[in-house]
Amino acid sequence: MRKFNLELPKYRLAMHFRLIKRRKPLVEDPILPTVKTVNKKYRKGSFLGRYFRHIFEHKSLKRVLAANFAIIAVTGSLIPQGASVLAQESAETEPVIETQVTLKTEKSVQYPVMPVKITQRFAFFHPGVDFDGLTGDPVKSIKTGRVSAISYSKFAYGNSILVDHGNSLISLYAHLSKIGVEEGQEVTMDTELGKMGATGRAFGDHLHLEVYDHGRAINPLTILR
Repeated sequence: MRKFNLELPKYRLAMHFRLIKRRKPLVEDPILPTVKTVNKKYRKGSFLGRYFRHIFEHKSLKRVLAANFAIIAVTGSLIPQGASVLAQESAETEPVIETQVTLKTEKSVQYPVMPVKITQRFAFFHPGVDFDGLTGDPVKSIKTGRVSAISYSKFAYGNSILVDHGNSLISLYAHLSKIGVEEGQEVTMDTELGKMGATGRAFGDHLHLEVYDHGRAINPLTILR
């Protein structure tokens, strides 16, 4: 407790103040009782208190609980982690057989000779393409089809072959030194039509190839590329 005096001489008044600091009483939480309150509640001799003390403070019961906890811990450590999950998955999952299907894509058009070396291209006065080579080089069909005509001549195209590929598409192979197919024969891209040469009106060994679409000459390179 502290005292303060305040004197005012003008009015000759004396005022005395007394400050008293009081402590607040300790209020326990009514909702959450303290440990002391709980212990006191069950240690007064009530039936519930005696029951819990008898159960949890019994020495034999403590040993039994400790032994049970030890057995549970040891058993859990011996089981490998994830073993139950793997067993469940193996039981529910059926074996899956993977099959791979490989699609073999084949070219539908090919060059008639290999290697490819073009000496003269398609033009207005030259309705075909000339491929360079040597006499005796194999000449194959650019597509599957049927031999529609064969010509042996000492002029113009010389020894030549016409192959009908269907859909009004025809190919002509000229200046051959040898013909290896017959008229009406079915040919594939592996069939050797003949040998390269210089028969007819030709200046040097080469193959002259022409392609006709519905009777009109087209540039063979438009379908070969």
